[in-house]
Parts: sequence; C-alpha cells; structure tokens
Amino acid sequence: MPLLTNIKTTLEMIKWEHSIFALPFALSAAMLAAGGMPPAAKLGWIVLCMVSARSAAMAFNRIADARIDAANPRTAMRAIPAGALSQKFAVSFVIVACGLFVLGAAELNRVTLYLSPMALAVVLLYSYTKRFTRWSHLVLGFALGIAPAAAWIAIRGVLDPRILLLTAAVTFWVGGFDILYACQDIEFDRANSLNSIPQAMGVPRALIVARALHLLMLGLLVALVIAFGLGKLAMAGIAVVALLLAYEHSLVSARDLSKLNAAFFTMNGVIAVVFFVFVAADLLLRSSQP
Repeated sequence: MPLLTNIKTTLEMIKWEHSIFALPFALSAAMLAAGGMPPAAKLGWIVLCMVSARSAAMAFNRIADARIDAANPRTAMRAIPAGALSQKFAVSFVIVACGLFVLGAAELNRVTLYLSPMALAVVLLYSYTKRFTRWSHLVLGFALGIAPAAAWIAIRGVLDPRILLLTAAVTFWVGGFDILYACQDIEFDRANSLNSIPQAMGVPRALIVARALHLLMLGLLVALVIAFGLGKLAMAGIAVVALLLAYEHSLVSARDLSKLNAAFFTMNGVIAVVFFVFVAADLLLRSSQP
C-alpha cells in the first residue's frame, strides 16, 4: 500500500530509532522528579511526546533542507531530494506528529499543554539556524536539552531549577557531537554560505570546541548528582560516560573522519542509555531502603 510505503520511507528518513539520544535523559529527569519510578501512564505519555516531537522535528528538517540536501553529494539520496517521498506527505507527517505531541502534553498536565507550542517552536525552527549562525549546534542541543526539564514538569507540574543542570548538560553534549558530525560537510558549507563551527574555525579547532563542550557536560552531570544528593552508582555512571566520550573522540581526528558515523550514531546512543541505567539504579536502590 502506498500509505504504508510512505510511512516506512518517512521513518527511515528521520531515523526514528535515534529517538534514544534524548529519551534516556528525559526518563532520568522523570525518575528524579518522582524520587523513583513514576506512574506507568505518565511514562507512556512522556515517551509519546519525546518520539513525536523528535519525529516532527526531523521530518521538518528534511523539508526545510530539501534543496540543500539535493546539492550535497552526501545527502542527495535522502528520501525527499531523491524523489522517494513527496514534500506534501512529509508535511502531513509533521502535522500528525505535532498533533500527537500536543495530545500527549494535554494528557500529562495543564502546564505541559500550555508550554507545548513553545517546545514545538524550538524543535522545528532549529532547522533554519545554520543559515545565520555558526552556533546552530547549540540550538540543536537545546532542542533536545529541554526534554529533561519538560519531563520534570510532566511529573511535578512545576520547574525545579536543579533539573536545568541536566538541560545544560544535554545541550552541550548534543552540541558537541553535532560539531563532530558537521566536520563532514565543511567544504560544502563554505561553498554554500552555510554556518557551522567547522566551517568557521576549521576541523582542528572544531574538534577542540567539541571536546570542551563534552567536558562541560561532564562537569554539569557531576553538579547534578551533587544537587540531587545521588550516590556512588550515579557517579560511577558519569565515569563510564566520560570513558565513552573519550573513546568517541579517539575515533575522530582532523586527518581522519572515516569513523565519524560510528562515533555519532553508536556511541551517543550508548552514552544516553548508560547514564539512565546508572541514575535509575541509584534512585531505585535509595527508594527501596527503609
């Protein structure tokens, strides 16, 4: 059926499985807000909001960048420029995904519902930022970084300033690995007046900026553990994350970007899951003690 084929093509285009990047951080925030395991229904609506918002953002990005992708040899075979998917269907997909996000937000509480248009504006409008700022990487980071704060509000109905440490950590983490990923397109970006840290600073300095952002991330995660009074398990998780980040950066150098996809796709999913597992274990262990 054409509809099912289009849906499959769209899911492949947006790489929906990469929702795992920010989802574990949102679930960590939900558990911090609940002091343990939140209600299953709340978790379900949070997952729906996360997946639908990211799906809408990725599909919107492919629409906004269709002409750019068509001109770039690395991205010319993406579904829209290759003609495998129409922009009309992609727009319909974005509308449905946004609707599901608002539905999920409404089921959580009034505050999440009222804030849902603002959240959608952040994740959708990121797509245009590389046209006017080299710091679009941090805008993308913030688009994912609001997930922990949103998950906290979903559980508590109010914002605790401490959870903004996790928002900042995710912002710098995503910004750092997006800088790594952008190193692939440095020549294309320069030729087409697109902004990025690699385009503005060159690959060697861009790698230094990415490392600095990831060091900031680690510092913020330590501050988060201290702010919430978490224990040795959570600290051990941060240590593992640090080792994984070090390995990720070891895969990439100014002279060799051939392993960049492995660094971007595989390691970052592992990092997010590892952090969640250790924080969840720490919280569950504490909540089970008398």
